[in-house]
Amino acid sequence: MQKKTVGLILASVGPFLWGSSGTVAQHLFETTSIETMWLVSLRMLVSGTLLIGYGLVTRAPVFEVFHHPRATVKLVAFSLLGMASVQLTYFMAISTGNAATAAILQFLSPVIIIIYLSILSFSWPSKIDVISVISAILGTILIVTEGHLNSLALPVAAVVWGLLAAVGAAVYTLMPQQLLKRYGAIPIVGWSMLIGGLMVCVATRAWQHWPQLSGPAWLEVGFVVIFGTMLAYLFFLQSLESVLPTTASVLGAIEPLAATILSVLFLNVSFNGYGIIGAILIVGVTFLQFISARDAMMTP
Repeated sequence: MQKKTVGLILASVGPFLWGSSGTVAQHLFETTSIETMWLVSLRMLVSGTLLIGYGLVTRAPVFEVFHHPRATVKLVAFSLLGMASVQLTYFMAISTGNAATAAILQFLSPVIIIIYLSILSFSWPSKIDVISVISAILGTILIVTEGHLNSLALPVAAVVWGLLAAVGAAVYTLMPQQLLKRYGAIPIVGWSMLIGGLMVCVATRAWQHWPQLSGPAWLEVGFVVIFGTMLAYLFFLQSLESVLPTTASVLGAIEPLAATILSVLFLNVSFNGYGIIGAILIVGVTFLQFISARDAMMTP
C-alpha cells in the first residue's frame, strides 16, 4: 500500500510539473527575447544528458539499444518524429497562444490514437470511443471559438500548433512501445531527448540565438529544464512501477489542469463559460478511456 501511495504521488507530481513548466515557459516568451527553438533544444539536451546519467548511476542498460542496428534506427526515428516533434509543437503552441490551451489541445492525442487504430484495424471504434471523439471535437470547437462560431478566440497559429502537438503526443505514445519493453524507459527517453535535442539544435542553429537573460529568467529556464522536463519524466516513469498505466494516464489530466489554473492566476489568461466546458469535454476523454480500459480488464 505504501509503495502504491508513493506511485500515485509520483504520477501526480510529474504531470503537475509538466503543466507548471508550460506556464513558466509562457512567462519567458512574454517577458524575454528567448527563442522557442533554443529553449526546446536546451530543454532536451540537458534533460536527456541527466536522464542518461541517472541510468548509469542506477546501472540501467543505457547502451544496450546501440548494440542492435535496427533498434538504433528506430530510436533515431522516434527521437525525431516522436520526442522532438511533441516538444517542439507543444512549445510553439505556447509561444503563439498560451500554456493552458496548448496543454488542453495536446490532450486530444487519445482521440487521434483511437482514429488511427480504427483505420489500421479496419474496424469501427467502440461506443465509448465514439463518445470520446465527439466529446473531443465539441470541446475543441468550444475552446478555439469560446462560443462564437464565426471567429476564433485564439490565433490560428496557436490552434494549428496545438493540434500538431496532439498528433506529436499520439506518435510519442504509439511509436516507442517495443523499444520501451525491450530496453526500458530511462534509456529510451534519455537517448531520444538527447538525440532529438541535437537534431533541433543543429537544424535551427540554436547556439546562435543564445539569449541575454536576467538572473530570475535563468532560474525560470532552469525550472523548465530540470523540474519541468527531467524530473517530470523521471517521476512519471518511476510511478509506472507501482501504479497501472491507465491510472497514470488519468492522473496525467493534472497537466492541463495545472497549466490552466496557474495561467489564470499569474498570467491573466481567461476562459469564458464555453471555453471551460470545452476544456472539460477534452480532458474528460481521458476518464472515458480509463473507464473503457477498466471494463476491459474486468471482462473475463
